[in-house]
Amino acid sequence: MSSASPQYDARLATHEQDFIAAQRLRYQVFVEELGGDGPLVDHDNRLERDRFDPFCEQMILVDLSKDPANLDHVVGVYRLLRGSEAAKAGGFYSAGEFDLSVLERSGRSLLELGRSCLHPDHRGGPAMYHLWTALAAFTLEHKIEILFGTASFHGTNLAALAAPLSLLYHRHLAPEDLRVRALPEHYKSLNLRRATDLDRAAAILQVPALIKAYLRLGGFIGDGAYVDRAFNTIDVCLVLDTARMNPRQRAIYTRGIDL
Repeated sequence: MSSASPQYDARLATHEQDFIAAQRLRYQVFVEELGGDGPLVDHDNRLERDRFDPFCEQMILVDLSKDPANLDHVVGVYRLLRGSEAAKAGGFYSAGEFDLSVLERSGRSLLELGRSCLHPDHRGGPAMYHLWTALAAFTLEHKIEILFGTASFHGTNLAALAAPLSLLYHRHLAPEDLRVRALPEHYKSLNLRRATDLDRAAAILQVPALIKAYLRLGGFIGDGAYVDRAFNTIDVCLVLDTARMNPRQRAIYTRGIDL
């Protein structure tokens, strides 16, 4: 964190500067930091983008001390894809990695979360809280019932991540009515070690903070992993049913929101 305490505004992107700054932050995190790439990534202008962007809303965290003209005012991003817009896009982004039919058949209101990132200078502090509070307000406003999306472990070596992936499988596997599954042609089992062989304390240290935050809220993990070599990650699918959220954790992010 920087020495000064930043003032934040979490909101939906509304201007071209917002969208460009969001894609630039995504480039910094997913391409420069994590080594990702993609067919529509603009390396000349340092913009991470794909074909789903025109159908998505961008929830952004703005550092109010920054001038938007410099395109560095966006320090946090969540890309949001509602079910109605996914239909226009030809499906959800996650459908390229996971079979989402169990969610799509549910008849419930769906929201896909993606491209979640924070600028390195704003990690480990209140930034994510502000972003999640805005996301909670969006969810309530649009009567979203199920939130889901891919979450990533850095690297593509399954053996090196056998302990945390097995921990997710044994302790946080989604119930049948929410259990999305990695597509058969890409399916990698999460059940890499027996539960009795796991050192839970050591394994949980390897689980990314964002995944642990969803689990505390009452989230679940789908069956199987997808190795995304373009983004240099191992992806799991997180599913959060708002009706099953941890009440105490839910209260933290909805405090002050007019229900």
